[in-house]
Amino acid sequence: MYKISLTVAGVCLLAALVFFLMGNTVVAGPLLVAFFIALAIGFRGYVALKGFAYTTTIFAAVTSALLYPQFFVEWDGFKLATLITPLIQLIMFGMGTSMSFKDFAGVVKMPKGVFIGVFSHFVIMPLLGFTLASATNFPPEIAAGIILIGCSPNGMASNVISYLAKANLALSVTITAVSTMLAPFITPMLMKLLAGAFVEIHTIDMMFDIFKMVIIPIGAGLVFNHFLHGKLKWLDNAMPLVSMFGIAFIIVIITAAGRESLLTIGPALILVVLIHNLCGYTLGYWSGRLFKMKERDCRTIAIEVGMQNGGLASGLAKAMGKMATVGLAPAIFGPLMNITGSVLASYWHRKPVEDELTEA
Repeated sequence: MYKISLTVAGVCLLAALVFFLMGNTVVAGPLLVAFFIALAIGFRGYVALKGFAYTTTIFAAVTSALLYPQFFVEWDGFKLATLITPLIQLIMFGMGTSMSFKDFAGVVKMPKGVFIGVFSHFVIMPLLGFTLASATNFPPEIAAGIILIGCSPNGMASNVISYLAKANLALSVTITAVSTMLAPFITPMLMKLLAGAFVEIHTIDMMFDIFKMVIIPIGAGLVFNHFLHGKLKWLDNAMPLVSMFGIAFIIVIITAAGRESLLTIGPALILVVLIHNLCGYTLGYWSGRLFKMKERDCRTIAIEVGMQNGGLASGLAKAMGKMATVGLAPAIFGPLMNITGSVLASYWHRKPVEDELTEA
């Protein structure tokens, strides 16, 4: 079945290119969507490609949003953008259920690694975002979105990538937990400092929005996990799927709302976001090296610096009333970091950890 799906994907892509060259975009569009769907199904059959299936599915959804934006903006007078904040709260609750209060004990056990990881994250990515936003000729609100994704905390995806990359998973979880808890204070201040020249930033309002979208749901998830962990197996199994669907749906809504801007500056914005992400990995890794951290810890810091909480950034863009502009960079960053993170994890997974070889 998986081989057949990959064959169908190849046929759909070839047909889409033919119709596109003929100028028949009406037929080429659906074929392109079918290509991504068949590709995602085919990837599921191979261990090395399985991790890309979800991202490929997002590409199918995003392509649909670009082709038929009217279906992803409003239904019978109900604006789908209204669902973004509740979805983020649900995703953050799911994040909380996968954490425990013990995750914060890593601050005591690994203070150096946690400090370097959190400090590097909130210095490197915001400054990179500001530099890239200033160096480009994007409209101010688009540029502010690049800074916003840089000022956001880590996402749970970084923990999965750290595990696959044979990094320090305990350190990864702790850095994610600490950076998330600090986000209500640090993210608004960094946005005011770095993005204030591009758009108006209401610091107190942003603090309240982050508390509402992140801290309260994660706190509820932590309490839920503490008292009911393992007692509701169906919920434990469902939350990751709900989170994946929620993130995909948010990206689709933002893509449909910002369709005109994406069609105008899409390729350039994708390139800038990719540079932002890759430079985050690189500088994060060498910040660990600078402080003579072990190889596993350096890998962890690289991943924690390079991967952001795109869902929160999208929610903040929605709260600012600029979802179709400020929200574009976060919407692009999410799928891209999943691809680059998976590639990096595959590379490091096959590469021996130097410290362990030396000790042996």
